[in-house]
Amino acid sequence: MIEALLRSARAGQRRAVLLGMAGAAVAALSAIGLLAVSGWFLTGAAIAGLTGAAAVKAFNYLVPSAAIRGLAILRTLSRYGERLFSHRAMLFALAEVRGALFARLIAAPPATALLHNRGDVAARLGGDVETLEEALLRTTLVPSGIATLAGTMLLMALAGWAAAAALLGAAGASFAVARRIGRDRIAPALDAESAALGALKRCYVELAAGGDDIAVYGLAADVCAAIAAAEAPLHRARAAIADADTLVSIVHWGLTGAAVAAIVALSPASAPVVALAALAATAAMEIVGGLARLDIQRWKSRGARARLDAMFPDAAAPASDGAPAQPIVELAVAGALHRIVPGDRVLLAGRSGSGKTRLLETLTGLRDDAPEDVRIGGLHAAGLPLAARRSLFALAAQDAAMIAGSVADNLSLARPGIARDEMQAALTVACLDDVVAQLPGGLDCRLGDDGARLSGGQRKRLSLARALLAQRPFLLLDEPSEGLDGATEARLIARLGEWLAETGSGLILVSHRPAMRALATRQIEIDGDPG
Repeated sequence: MIEALLRSARAGQRRAVLLGMAGAAVAALSAIGLLAVSGWFLTGAAIAGLTGAAAVKAFNYLVPSAAIRGLAILRTLSRYGERLFSHRAMLFALAEVRGALFARLIAAPPATALLHNRGDVAARLGGDVETLEEALLRTTLVPSGIATLAGTMLLMALAGWAAAAALLGAAGASFAVARRIGRDRIAPALDAESAALGALKRCYVELAAGGDDIAVYGLAADVCAAIAAAEAPLHRARAAIADADTLVSIVHWGLTGAAVAAIVALSPASAPVVALAALAATAAMEIVGGLARLDIQRWKSRGARARLDAMFPDAAAPASDGAPAQPIVELAVAGALHRIVPGDRVLLAGRSGSGKTRLLETLTGLRDDAPEDVRIGGLHAAGLPLAARRSLFALAAQDAAMIAGSVADNLSLARPGIARDEMQAALTVACLDDVVAQLPGGLDCRLGDDGARLSGGQRKRLSLARALLAQRPFLLLDEPSEGLDGATEARLIARLGEWLAETGSGLILVSHRPAMRALATRQIEIDGDPG
């Protein structure tokens, strides 16, 4: 699945990838040419100076000096172009991959999507997706690196085939050693690092959620100790990665030195040409080192791909792939069939734990374990695709979830293109307009993680306003007035009643508050097993 997303993302950035590839090849070749010409020029000038005045006068320094300036300018411009286009391709492609993964998470069955806590999701959509840049960089740098090495081998031929063989052998050995160290030492350390980082993020998210309790009960020292304990495996894994990375560098530059020594010792060419070949080999080995490190990164990328694939498995095909012909809800309760159509106002009554909330969540696709037989348009709810169910029901849940954005951001989740006057109207119906008006920035006030700026009752009313804005045939309310004072509850009942009459939406209500029952025109008694 990840491979398919990467291929699609690369295809959308093909032009930038090709330009980045060309820029990388030109930059590398110009860097090698610059170093090679500089070595030839300096060695030739030194020899001419030692030979005598006649040799100095005969030595042509204009052409090589002009070549050095030209190559320096070309290297700068091509390097800038390579950075510009390759980073553009990488950033836009990864943004596309993240968006696709997030959309897949939202569309996944809740039993799959809710297996992972927020720490897991943040780690995988953040750090794991970032490691996929290796696949995109490989697309740009590997072909240009191979072309650069081929061009360098032609320069090596000027110093003799022994020089070319020395460079080729050093490059091959560097790749082989880096791959061996990557497989035996870096890959296990990278897996340990990823696991430790995920555990640390989960630990932090879980502990941060209890910030108020930590402060009230003086648990700061215990929390710091728990986070420090979770950090220890991460430090050990990163130390192992650093040790292995240092070993790769030592081996690589040792091979570079050996290649240069072999070129100097074995080449039959003149001293300026030997200097040209030696410095060109040094520059080429630097490129080889970059490619070897990129090859090592595939181990990290491989682990990230496995985790992302595990997080987003292909969903099984639904029992029915069609949408209901009509938005009619049928509930089989205690042998009786209850039909609910848009415009009906129904109260689900029953003792706590009888399954009322499970029924609402089954209708919206959050779960499929309602104790009653639930059908929509004559089809079993569990057999309908999630998109079909979600297009019919707007849920204001008992536990109102918020994102760490502004009031407007949270309301915008209801549907695309909501105007601000629509938001204000929904807030008025939910009796939250006066609260939002007093917030700094109003609709643009940032609420913090999970709506931390608001109280529990205010979050519930914001969730209600969001459900109103969704414009679905049915409004599902789970304890919408819980935590409200009597006067605010009375205003909410009156405004909701007017809204339902105006829009013709259906209402399925769960509430233990006697006053809220005024919104319903009939009642269905739920008496399932406690859950």
